[in-house]
Amino acid sequence: MSITQKLTEIKNNIPDNIKLIAVSKTKPNEDILEAYNSGHRIFGENKVQELTRKYDELPKDIEWHMIGHMQSNKVKYIAPFVHLLHGIDSFKLLKVVNKEGQKNNRTINCLLQVYIAKEDTKFGLSYNEVVNILESDEYKSLTNINIVGLMGMASYTEDLNQIKREFSFLKSSFDKLKLDYFADNSNFKEISMGMSGDYIHAIDTGSTMVRIGSSIFGARSLRPI
Repeated sequence: MSITQKLTEIKNNIPDNIKLIAVSKTKPNEDILEAYNSGHRIFGENKVQELTRKYDELPKDIEWHMIGHMQSNKVKYIAPFVHLLHGIDSFKLLKVVNKEGQKNNRTINCLLQVYIAKEDTKFGLSYNEVVNILESDEYKSLTNINIVGLMGMASYTEDLNQIKREFSFLKSSFDKLKLDYFADNSNFKEISMGMSGDYIHAIDTGSTMVRIGSSIFGARSLRPI
């Protein structure tokens, strides 16, 4: 099945209000262009160097999402154009994004990454850490970031019940934060959870964005192209 066919099949299986981020990390421009030419415009990368190269080489109406763990010293390379940063996992990183947003005279959309997995290799903030950030005077002074929701990565496991519990925790965290801190902010509306193996369950739990790579582009390449 072609990339276009796989993409169409997935889009037919998810509600129209769910944003599909085609995860194109390690994939060549030709694969991205096939998806692009079928009408898709939202792509996700997890390496800054690869993302900046693809931004330079590919059509400028692509909406680029940075879905990987971000190092503070690399924010400056994607700050001029990135549409959404999914992995804000520290207050330090959020402050750097704000600074780079100021330099580029733009407000940068961000998701706070909440730690939901039972794995030490995953990144993220605890719920209490998110609350501490949102209640701090320093956060309230940040004018060039726009917190639009939460992101989470479930454990890499075949235990479906565990995955569902982790997704449910992220959804309940979102609901509480929406009520307590973003009740009057219509921008706070996104829950980024779910990948190729579990996106249907993520959507059932309340996801508004799914990050799908291998089900569209095939197995991950060993090296960035």
